Amino acid sequence: MTEERPVSIDKQWARVRARMRREVGESVYRNWLRSLTMDRVEDGTAILVAPTPFFRDRIITQFEDRLALAWAVESNDGVDGVRIMAAGRPSRTAPKVASYNSADINDDADTFSDDDAEGRDGETDAPARPSTSTLIDGQTIDPVNGRLDPRFTFENFVVGKPNELAYAAARRVAGSDGVPFNPLFLYGGVGLGKTHLMHAIAWEIRRRDPARRVIYLSAEKFMYQFIRALRFKDTVEFKDQFRSVDVLMIDDVQFIGGKDSTQEEFFHTFNALVDQNRQVIISADKSPTDLEGLEERLRSRLGWGLVADIHPTTYELRLGILQSKVEKLGVEIPSRVLEFLAHKVTSNVREMEGAMNRIVAHATLVGRDITLETTQEVLHDLLRAYDRRVTVEDIQRQVATHFEIRLADMHSTRRSRAVARPRQVAMYLSKHLTQHSLPDIGRRFGGRDHTTVLHAVKRVDELRSIDKQFNDEVDLLQRMLES
Repeated sequence: MTEERPVSIDKQWARVRARMRREVGESVYRNWLRSLTMDRVEDGTAILVAPTPFFRDRIITQFEDRLALAWAVESNDGVDGVRIMAAGRPSRTAPKVASYNSADINDDADTFSDDDAEGRDGETDAPARPSTSTLIDGQTIDPVNGRLDPRFTFENFVVGKPNELAYAAARRVAGSDGVPFNPLFLYGGVGLGKTHLMHAIAWEIRRRDPARRVIYLSAEKFMYQFIRALRFKDTVEFKDQFRSVDVLMIDDVQFIGGKDSTQEEFFHTFNALVDQNRQVIISADKSPTDLEGLEERLRSRLGWGLVADIHPTTYELRLGILQSKVEKLGVEIPSRVLEFLAHKVTSNVREMEGAMNRIVAHATLVGRDITLETTQEVLHDLLRAYDRRVTVEDIQRQVATHFEIRLADMHSTRRSRAVARPRQVAMYLSKHLTQHSLPDIGRRFGGRDHTTVLHAVKRVDELRSIDKQFNDEVDLLQRMLES
């Protein structure tokens, strides 16, 4: 039964959009959530429409839970869940997969109340606890266990020097019948692969032994479920549920910092599982000793086992990740575009993959070929964030990396073509991308004369006019440096 759509629903949808814009940031909102439209409200569920199945799947994976929480906060008409569908496609049959009870939310703080939650034990008439279990893509979705992303497997994880320890530790835990280290604590910056490894561990354990009980969820959702247990007076069931598992996996544990009652419950749950020799796996954005807002005893427990960090990615790892993703998507993207993205988007893998998804979506929707020019046009706002003043030293480093020579060769007296040609390219780019004079540029290349720089500029111009491959290489370097 479809409910009449009151004007207040449109106002709530506007508030939900504003909240999501604040939470995810302007760039992410514009790329993925701005295209969502409000269709109707059906049995307390907001039906939202994405422009394509590609957008729908991405929004479901990344934002569905947050949209449901935003609706629960902003709704005053009983909207407590969301369902995402693609334009022109029938809606999903699964009801209210992502939902939250607005009674569990402290509107003033824009978050679930934690510090005052324990006072609810004094209530005499607790409402009946709703059931939200359902089945999607072969996974049982219940209020506790988080949904695993089928893309996040070990086979799809690209290994490099920055993440090899974390990957090896994750494989060891997933492939062991015992408990090799407890807990396994994975940490690293945003978008470096922590969640991917967490999902991969869960998938591998499920594949090897379906009978093992695994609970995977974010620390935020652990907090939500603890507060729901207090509200509905089933804390005994909550404790039994979490303390009887074979493997407990908590993602982004930093989010319980400052939440005293949730930390208390998590501390006792952690101890109970370790005492029973059950595996605990944790991820966070910092090492246990650097986590803020956590009690000292909890930080100490988290550092008991193996602490494995994931370092920022290298250019080679970023390029490998992009090439792997292109193969999975089955699309054709010129290698020059992938190299450009790997060089320019260096902050985290998630942002880099988001940039690639954005250019693929643009090409699909608009029907334009993917080129360096269209990539720069589509990603102009993202590239602006990386924009900075180019120096001769930047150019030397970039050119040395591209041509695989030593940075010291930019200043050396070596005259072999393998060294001299890249050095000429670096001089050429220094002339065009900086305000330095020819004599000044020469001094920065080992004290060379300005006539040497002038010769290099003329020689590179000549080669660009007759050698297309060389021209493309110089063009790529220039775009990467000035974008």
